[in-house]
Amino acid sequence: MSDSQQTDPAPQWWSRPEGSADSRRDGVPAPRPEAGEGGDEGNDEGSGAAGQAVPAPGAPADAVRYDPWGVQPLQVVDRGRDRTGFRLWQVAALAAATALFAGGIGGYVGVLAERQSSTRLELPQAAVADKGRAPDSVAGIAATALPGVVTLHVRGAKNSGTGTGFVLDPQGHILTNNHVVADAKEIAVTFSTGESVTAELVGRDSGYDLAVVKVSGVRGLRPLSLGNSENVKVGDPVVAIGAPFDLSNTVTAGIISATGRPVTAGGDKGDGSDISYVDALQTDAPINPGNSGGPLLDARAHVVGINSAIRGADKDDPNRQGGSIGLGFAIPINQGKRVAEELIATGHATHPVIGVTLDMDYTGEGARVGDKGEDGKPSVTAGGPGARAGIRPGDVITKVDGQRVRGGDELIIKIRAHRPGDPLTLTVLRDGRERTLDVVLGSANGS
Repeated sequence: MSDSQQTDPAPQWWSRPEGSADSRRDGVPAPRPEAGEGGDEGNDEGSGAAGQAVPAPGAPADAVRYDPWGVQPLQVVDRGRDRTGFRLWQVAALAAATALFAGGIGGYVGVLAERQSSTRLELPQAAVADKGRAPDSVAGIAATALPGVVTLHVRGAKNSGTGTGFVLDPQGHILTNNHVVADAKEIAVTFSTGESVTAELVGRDSGYDLAVVKVSGVRGLRPLSLGNSENVKVGDPVVAIGAPFDLSNTVTAGIISATGRPVTAGGDKGDGSDISYVDALQTDAPINPGNSGGPLLDARAHVVGINSAIRGADKDDPNRQGGSIGLGFAIPINQGKRVAEELIATGHATHPVIGVTLDMDYTGEGARVGDKGEDGKPSVTAGGPGARAGIRPGDVITKVDGQRVRGGDELIIKIRAHRPGDPLTLTVLRDGRERTLDVVLGSANGS
């Protein structure tokens, strides 16, 4: 037997040797020969390189078969390190993607949960209570009075403005300030319900700064109850209702700060015909432009005054505050009632007078009777109330019914706080001596 090494190229392992009669199925290798079978046992070392295929006994020299039990395969390919695992960057990328996905899902779930939970969120809240209020509380007073308070929108020849008024009677008469409707061409009245109607002027008086307008065809009017301003005391609580800066149905509250405040307003015409003299109620209830003509109410929702004026800071004050600074003034309702009755009845109001002409340039204490009247007439009207009481030119009137007066304006205010025909006691300073004189007020037509 030849001991030479097979040098022919080895065929692919799945190829069947040509001419072989082996009946085994394709791909099944022949059994490995046993030791000593078909040749010398020493042929293993001398038969060639380990793992090399050896022809079987009796087989052609070129019939080489693949030995699956060989030390080495016929072909060995070095493909480097095993790459079947994940690299570090791949793991990091996968982790990041997973985190982003999980975060997105978590965020969506959180938003969905919040939306669902917000629809069910209920914070602690008090139960619905009785909506009624004590009649003497601010809310109770407002509830009673608001249906009878109106807002006036006035259009004149040159300008327009806003004011307030309140219903006096079921016939549709409404009381307001004269300066609200003076020079009015059109007057519109708006009720607390929002209904608006036109109104006509019934009468007005600049000396008292009061006016009456009337609406027609309005059902369900709610007149306000009139109180008595003689019952008002300093410190009494009050409520003011109006339309400051056209903010209708505005309610403010305060107290009566003082009574009998001498207040003059107007005077824009220069001849004094438009000056109003008011023995006013002072209040700290906030009053602003647009409140004019509105009611000042006591704790029983009765009207005790007509809001008419405010005192602002001086115009030359660099820290001047616009609007209310807590100094509001109202015409006492007793005076307003009398004037309103006269305006409704005749369209005009009468003024109580003592029949004298005052020296308005006098700067001393009290009100001095002038030496001469207008157009050279006597300063004391012949046959008038003052003449009958014994008043003479040059007399200085210092008190009215025991209340001191400091000037001519204040004397007029004190007199106009009464009715024509009322008796008064005047304290007069003449030739350095004081004396008292009794006078019965006369009457003059207002403007």
